[in-house]
Amino acid sequence: MTAGEPEARDEEFFADPHPAYRRWREEGGARHVVFPGGVKGWVVTGYAEARAALADPRLRKGAANEAFLRALGRTPPAGGGPASALPAHMLNSDPPDHTRLRKLVTRAFTTRRVAELRPRIEAITTGLLDAMAAAATDEADETDLVESFAMPLPIMVICELLGVPYADRAAFQVRGTGMMTGRDREAFAESARYLTDLVHAKSERPGDDLLSELIRARDDEGRLSEREVISMAFLLLLAGHETTVSLIANGAWALLTHPEQLAALRADPALIPGAVEEFLRWESPVNLATLRYTEEPVVIAGTRIPAGSFVHVALTSANRDADRFAEPDGLDIARDAGGHLAFGHGIHHCLGAPLARLEAGIAFTHLLRRFPGLRLARPGEAPRWYSNARFRGVAALPVRLG
Repeated sequence: MTAGEPEARDEEFFADPHPAYRRWREEGGARHVVFPGGVKGWVVTGYAEARAALADPRLRKGAANEAFLRALGRTPPAGGGPASALPAHMLNSDPPDHTRLRKLVTRAFTTRRVAELRPRIEAITTGLLDAMAAAATDEADETDLVESFAMPLPIMVICELLGVPYADRAAFQVRGTGMMTGRDREAFAESARYLTDLVHAKSERPGDDLLSELIRARDDEGRLSEREVISMAFLLLLAGHETTVSLIANGAWALLTHPEQLAALRADPALIPGAVEEFLRWESPVNLATLRYTEEPVVIAGTRIPAGSFVHVALTSANRDADRFAEPDGLDIARDAGGHLAFGHGIHHCLGAPLARLEAGIAFTHLLRRFPGLRLARPGEAPRWYSNARFRGVAALPVRLG
């Protein structure tokens, strides 16, 4: 199967991509698409095809970033500038570089280190909910759950994990929001400068944090360069923050628009771990997996994709494939959502998945317990979603605390 002119997708696609994905799955094959900005690519939508593509070594990562910048008419960051370090992380690399980088980060990002964060995550969560309650009155108990809870919780956790000074955390939240809302170049440049300075400071005064661990990995036998440390910190900041914000926000929106599911979860909090998996499946925080690139012609889902093409694996679509999940458009917190692709698959499977699950479980446990009357402030009003092809997240969620 081949395709002619690509199908254009406009900004409305970001608000609700599901109808298009459903149609593409039914028609089969990989879909030739042009997204806002004018860059053409091929979108893989079916579950089986997406899972295979995520682990396909023919779909390269190392060349994708620079090729994408050139396709946008931008110049890749110069080798000597701080911003040039940001793309050098493991999600933008292929073996053997990827194997080396992931091994070093895995050594620092241990299960023990994540588990040790539980008391601190509990404390941060309680503090945020206390602040929400203190700001509420009977006359004005409306708040934006994204701004007051879903956004600050993950940024405080990832900054604590990385060892970012407390005074700098608000600025990190602004930079992260910039990346989600389209101010990518400005936010990337600011992050590059900050992280470069932070790595230098941690090199001189290391602490008991993940960034110091990465620097020590760099110093042992020279296996991580300064550029790679900066890039890894950037990856952990972005992947460990923005996606968890959307997991919490999307999950809250899902519950508040499905009162029978919310009631079931309130009645049996033991369902929360499974509910988190269902939130990940039903409205995946990552819409399109990180970019892949063909250096030779490949056939995916029966479609011949030429060399020099971008390939987007649609996680949001794959997780609603009826061939994998029964009644996929329905939210069912009691279903077995195991096998969803929200965290990817293969060698690039999300390293921070245990942390995201831990944060979301704690967030929903405390949120529902603290505010039994939590409800939408404007029932029936469609939420505003981030205008971003890569990420899928509710940008604002006005609620009443009850």
